[in-house]
Formats: sequence, structure tokens, C-alpha cells
Amino acid sequence: MELKNIQLKTEENGIWTLTMNRPQALNALNRETILELEQCLHFLQEKTFLEARTLIITGSGEKAFVAGADIKEMMTLEPEQAKSFAEKGQKVLRNLEMLRMPVIAAVNGFALGGGLELALSCDFIYAAENAKFGLPEVSLGLMPGFGGCVRLARVVGLNKAREMAMTGDMITASEALQVGLVQKVLSNTDLMPAVMKVASGLAARGPRAVASVKRVVLDGFDNTIDGALALESNSFSKLFQFNDSREGMSAFIEKRKAQFNGN
Repeated sequence: MELKNIQLKTEENGIWTLTMNRPQALNALNRETILELEQCLHFLQEKTFLEARTLIITGSGEKAFVAGADIKEMMTLEPEQAKSFAEKGQKVLRNLEMLRMPVIAAVNGFALGGGLELALSCDFIYAAENAKFGLPEVSLGLMPGFGGCVRLARVVGLNKAREMAMTGDMITASEALQVGLVQKVLSNTDLMPAVMKVASGLAARGPRAVASVKRVVLDGFDNTIDGALALESNSFSKLFQFNDSREGMSAFIEKRKAQFNGN
């Protein structure tokens, strides 16, 4: 892949790091970056369970995770173009949300507009102390277009989501922790080591099991109780056809560390 605005690299144990890399623009999302993100997600989805187990997303520089969409680019859009832009962003972030592996957002600064929408599409959000979160689109006479209104309400509840999206006000990392938007707040220097530790823990689990949990939680959330329970029991039973389930149970009985390979 030829990437201009994103850095994608692999760590040990199937852990990957994706860095939004437009620091001169506070890592703002333009069309080119969205297409590169789509490329990266397709690349990772094609990897085996052994090759890709966990993804970390962060931003380059010291100021921003992603500070929104590229306003200069958006100014040129006509209504139909704006609709296509929003639909493309929604599609790519939905692909991220449905990515087989767990995804951790390491928010190291501003996560505004499209940046918050990107973080909301991840499974977990860990934040540096200087992180700020918000959907400021109304201050531009616009509104979120990449799923911000939809996902934020599911995470923090209707009232807080309405307040954030309708006022456009930012909240601090500690406030984000209080409302359940982030899992943990860390110092800037501790953020990536802590996230890497979480990623390593996830990578040590049965990758098919983790993927199944992710899918059941996502698909079951808007389902009926009976439908979600059926989805869970079906997913549970399917894991028994793979060697990893036997390996995990055998390792437990034999008091040793399980060696999962995704088979």
C-alpha cells in the first residue's frame, strides 16, 4: 500500500498500530485520508487471525488524535457531494466498527467531529489527560455526518449526546470518563504503554472467541432479548468446531498458558 496520510505498522504478537498522520492539519480527515483508512481496513481484514489480532489507532503529533474533517475541502461541496462524502465516511467507519479484531483508540489530544466519530467506531477509548472530545459541527452551521449522533447516544445516553451535539461544546478527558465515553485517562507518557498492554492482553486471548464476542455485542445491542440470546448461543456453539476452544480448555485443565492460533 502507498499511504500518504496514515502510517500502518505491525508490532509483535499480531498487534497493529494505525497512526493518523497529518499533523500539520491536526490529522483532519479529508477524502484522501478516508480512502487510505478504507484501504488499511481491507488489508487488515484479509489477514489471518494469527497475523492480526488487535489494532490500535492514534494520531501523530502532540496536539490531536483527529481534530475533525478538513473544512477547506468541505467548503467546496454541493448538497449531493456532501451526501456522498457523509455516506463514504459512514461506510468506512462502519467497516472499522465491524472489523473482526478488537480496536483501541488511543486519544492523544483533540478528538473533535470526525475524530470523535472515528474513536466511537473503536471498541475501547483510552485518553491522555490533555484529550478533548466534542462534536462542534453546529458552530459551523453543520451537523455530524459520519455517525456521531447515532453512536454517541448509544455510548453516553440520549441527554448527554443531545447536549454535546446541539451545543458543540467540548468535554475534557475526565468528563469523558465520568460519562462512560472513555475507559481510562492516563498521562501523555503513559498512554501508549498502557494501551499496548491492553492490546497484548487481547492478543493473548482466543482470537475467534474475541471476534465472536465483538459481533454478538454489536448485533445483539439493537436486537430483542430473545434474538440476542439466540445469536449468543449460536456463536457459542460454533466455537466448538475450532481447535482453539479445545486448546484453551486443555490448557486450563493442565495449568499451562494456552497457545491460540486462530484455528
